[in-house]
Amino acid sequence: MDLCEFNMNEEESTMNLVIYIPTFILGLPLNLLALLIFCCKIKRWTESTIYMSNLALADILLLFSLPFKMLDQDGGWPFDRAFCSFVESLYFVNMYASIFIITSISIDRYLAIIHPLNARAFRSPRNTVMICLVIWTSVWLGSIPIYGFHDSPDSTNSTIICFHGFSDKSWNPGLIAFVELLGFVIPMAIMVFCSVRIIRKLLQRQSEAPGNCQVCIRIIIANLAIFICSFAPTHLGIFLQFLVRQDIIGRDYCSTRRSISLFVQGAMCLANVNCCLDAICYYFVAKEFRDQGLSTKRSLVPLFSVNDMSV
Repeated sequence: MDLCEFNMNEEESTMNLVIYIPTFILGLPLNLLALLIFCCKIKRWTESTIYMSNLALADILLLFSLPFKMLDQDGGWPFDRAFCSFVESLYFVNMYASIFIITSISIDRYLAIIHPLNARAFRSPRNTVMICLVIWTSVWLGSIPIYGFHDSPDSTNSTIICFHGFSDKSWNPGLIAFVELLGFVIPMAIMVFCSVRIIRKLLQRQSEAPGNCQVCIRIIIANLAIFICSFAPTHLGIFLQFLVRQDIIGRDYCSTRRSISLFVQGAMCLANVNCCLDAICYYFVAKEFRDQGLSTKRSLVPLFSVNDMSV
């Protein structure tokens, strides 16, 4: 094992503790409470509540993995290889389930605003449940290769550093291209397209309801910005780490490899902080749904409520 590349240095360990401890302490109870409210307190399930409950579940899976990710692994992973792979799978299942759910919310909003008449054939709680089932099935099946990422051709008893030191086959160019394109680039392109079209449509309607349109436009822009800021650095880091593993960059410079490793850890921390933001947004969603007496309000809540800023 290349100690220069894979040992967790002091900066990474400190960063994990400083960011992940408050994220776990705040995020877990808030997301559990949000999931309880969505499942037990809200009587009428809509597209929005279904998407949000699934996003809360994805956040909970991530939060359960954080205590293990914070372990000081200078001496190696204290548990067996299979449990390490399971914890890693929880982490990546959350990331891509969140990306696909947020993208689905954007598409749902796009259909409702740009094609309101045709959208009736596609937008329904039943169809939303089916979409979420497809997302969960896809991300769990997609996590299966993770269970082979730490295989060692030389020894089954080699030291494991969980979330670090993936074997060479995990950095296969085809696999990385698939993850980067399907896992981030395509969803981001869809969100950019939907957001631009929605903003243009709202600007056309601005004369009818200027105040409401301005609020909705700000939410759409914030939603897109948070998505990009949360997940773009992580996937850039994955790409840079791929270049390192292919000896394209940092071949003779240990400091370069360590800097990229630190960047990857920092990018993941940035993405994970959104678990707390999601939980705060869920409160406003539940509050809105308790007062959805007017039909106009019912139509606006699923499309432009604060939950759409969740990432």
